[in-house]
Amino acid sequence: MNIPILGAGGWGTALAVAATRAGKRATLWARRPDFAARLSEVRENREYLPGVLLPEGVEVSSHLQVAVADAGFALIVVPSVGVPELLQQLPRDLGLVLCAKGLAPDGGRLTELAGQMGFRRVAVLSGPNHAEEVGRGLPAATVVASTDQALAEAVQDALMSPALRVYTSADVVGAELGGVLKNVIALAAGMCDGLNLGDNAKASLITRGLIEMNRYLQALGAQEDTIYGLSGLGDLVATATSHHSRNRAAGEAIARAENPQQGGKVIEGLRTAGLLEHWATAHGHDLPIVRAVAHVCAGEWTPQQGVTALMGREAKAE
Repeated sequence: MNIPILGAGGWGTALAVAATRAGKRATLWARRPDFAARLSEVRENREYLPGVLLPEGVEVSSHLQVAVADAGFALIVVPSVGVPELLQQLPRDLGLVLCAKGLAPDGGRLTELAGQMGFRRVAVLSGPNHAEEVGRGLPAATVVASTDQALAEAVQDALMSPALRVYTSADVVGAELGGVLKNVIALAAGMCDGLNLGDNAKASLITRGLIEMNRYLQALGAQEDTIYGLSGLGDLVATATSHHSRNRAAGEAIARAENPQQGGKVIEGLRTAGLLEHWATAHGHDLPIVRAVAHVCAGEWTPQQGVTALMGREAKAE
């Protein structure tokens, strides 16, 4: 069985390696031919996942139609802003496993966008999954969510190994949007680190951030079990605390008045914060951490002003 993995960043590379641990073969698609040729030659993604060698079971290609030929499904592992363009080029009978933790250009869900474009078999892969650890075979767990149970089980079979537990779920909304909002909370956690606010502040932030995730996800129909599962609480903890986390590191850089996008890697939370703040305002939902992060990312507040706004809110019951 060959698994097409479309996107040769760190997470796409780690998933290709994970598929071989599950006894499958993988085709890792890279958009740039020169990058694909280099990966194929050196067998290591030195730009995005250094130190992890590509097993023999991973083929690298820059030819999209070749990569997905005769496949039942493909893992879509490009940044959220690149998903619409990529989907335009794919056959509509291909099953999609969306791995980006971001929103569509209009602020909607990527699974909804895929449905509007004519794809009928769609899943989401989400969880506390840093590529640096999954690529090296450290123990991890993830969730594949789909209303198509056969697709979810096929993805589970394609990735499940002694190093990676894969759970299935029917709650697409919860799995997809948990991964979206946790990036914004992780930006705030990074700002806590950059401002040296201490462990109490960061623990409080993560806890209240989970409450905001709960409000947002339940308003859109997510199940509470999902919010407190791997794609909700699990992903939030990993992203808000790990030194591997791009979003946490970007928040720390912002607090130190440094460029949050060094290294050319996409920081999904920087774009998502404004989209979520717009949604909260339009629908009358109270997401104060999201609001503060959005104002800071837009350059309207300093990180310290964001802290002041959060700490100065009126007294209330928990």
